[in-house]
Amino acid sequence: MAEPLWTGYRFREVDADGWSTFWRLDPRGQPRALHDWHGRADRPGHRLWSRAATPAGVRASWRTTATEVRLELRASLDIYSTIAPVDFLVDGELYRRCEVSIGEQTIAVDLPGDSVELTIWLPQAGAIGVREVGFTGDAVPSPPTGPRWITYGSSITQCTGAYGPSETWPALVARRHGWDLTAMGFAGECHLDPIAARTIRDTPARLISLCLGINIYGGATFSGRTLPGQVESFLRTVRDGHPHTPMVLITPIVAPEIEGTPNEVGLTLDDIRACVELGARSLADPDLQLIDGRTVLTADEARALYADELHPGPDGYRLIADRLAPLLTLPL
Repeated sequence: MAEPLWTGYRFREVDADGWSTFWRLDPRGQPRALHDWHGRADRPGHRLWSRAATPAGVRASWRTTATEVRLELRASLDIYSTIAPVDFLVDGELYRRCEVSIGEQTIAVDLPGDSVELTIWLPQAGAIGVREVGFTGDAVPSPPTGPRWITYGSSITQCTGAYGPSETWPALVARRHGWDLTAMGFAGECHLDPIAARTIRDTPARLISLCLGINIYGGATFSGRTLPGQVESFLRTVRDGHPHTPMVLITPIVAPEIEGTPNEVGLTLDDIRACVELGARSLADPDLQLIDGRTVLTADEARALYADELHPGPDGYRLIADRLAPLLTLPL
């Protein structure tokens, strides 16, 4: 069988034992202390590289008549409190959702034995390595054919709390539209890092969306003085590689329990939204669309569907997909 055509990552690192890590940012050229497999950081609180090593949105597809598929996988909690499951989709519909345990394991799933399109979605949470995919029967890798969509954001884009990796809101939107997803959601680490801007700049795409602001609020990363300029700089870097690619910028979705509460630098969520919008409008870019995150969910929906004061639960992510799918479109 040919090598699986995994997609949705930036760089694949294979260790001496054959385990692959699918990096969503490219660690090459970075100090090793920043990005070893176990996510240790060069300074307290820096977890971007451990987030980047989680294969959120990474998947592979085959046309197969096999009666069984076997996925060899290893997993660690690392800095996460949970490990997400693996989803097996047959002809675009969820077929099996398999829980993942700590350590090395082989997950075996019986298949129909008829000619079907099988897609494996790797976990969107946990430190995950993959070594081999085997079939009992014929299987031919099926590469993605749709236009690539890159989406950048926080834990609300990584969607650790979704039912499974094929039901994060980016996965649901991409599946609905038939797009080739690159999901750059980094829980707690959406701070306009230059490496993220350069990665988006250097990755071909037909559509780019960015959900900016909630981690900046929580981390007090920038002040009202510096945030608009940082947003403008990030977007200009992306534009260097995508002069006319449609971009959609989404400000923070509603968080009823903390709306109006200033962070450590005195900014409320509304202040953050205003700064992000100001930075975006500085470009005067006709191919940049702004979406006010407060229009995605209502406060009552948030209170009913959030798992905590900030993060949607599984049904909240489904509703976000329903709301954003009609707004995230490609020009004819």
